Amino acid sequence: MDTIQESVRAHYAQTAIKIKQGGSCCDSSCCAGTDAVSGPIGEREYSPTELRELGLSLGASLGCGNPTVLTELHPGDVVLDLGSGAGLDVLLSARRVTPGGHAYGLDMTDEMLALANENKERAAVDNATFLKGTIEAIPLPPGAVDVVISNCVINLAADKAAVLREAFRVLRPGGRLAVSDMVEVEPLPPVVKAALDAWAGCIAGTIPVDTYREALQTAGFDEVDIELTNSFGPGDAGFVGQSGKIASAHIRATKPA
Repeated sequence: MDTIQESVRAHYAQTAIKIKQGGSCCDSSCCAGTDAVSGPIGEREYSPTELRELGLSLGASLGCGNPTVLTELHPGDVVLDLGSGAGLDVLLSARRVTPGGHAYGLDMTDEMLALANENKERAAVDNATFLKGTIEAIPLPPGAVDVVISNCVINLAADKAAVLREAFRVLRPGGRLAVSDMVEVEPLPPVVKAALDAWAGCIAGTIPVDTYREALQTAGFDEVDIELTNSFGPGDAGFVGQSGKIASAHIRATKPA
């Protein structure tokens, strides 16, 4: 588990450095605003107007969707983004919950946190805070937030059940979970599941849809809804000749009131 976490941390540290240097990570080696079949996620999921208003580009979208459009955000809401990366979804959420609301981003990678804070300053967003920590141990008290979002990150965790228990813990009664993530729809071979680069690339860590749903329900969530969007094989993401299939998914659930 520690090896997986360190591999993921190192991968996204390098991603942050690449973005800061003016590059992008929209390729098959990471979950950075792309899927192998349908092209850049940002072109389909994010409003160009919103990106311009924040002063950010699609390179700040390190995910497989846009969780900020999966649930309605209201003024005064408190939002938490698990694995906030460069901060795009946090900053979008912060703008939508004004006045009176706040958006938190949680990330374990120093380089990503530094980049997110630079993006926050550039966007002149005051009601956002970036926290250092892991998504398996969220540094917020119980019932602290109204909405938990995440963008292609939960699949990176070795202990997904712990992540979902923590998400449930920090949500207030009636709170919502709105997640874009990758799931397994056809079994992947052991060679792919064991590859650390495939794990950091949002492939090896995927779990079947039914397993994901069961983990959410076991954590205490109800009204669980999982909608598959785009699917592709590991060969499309650089693991040539391997069987199986993964898909991006919109995942919604509610903490009972």
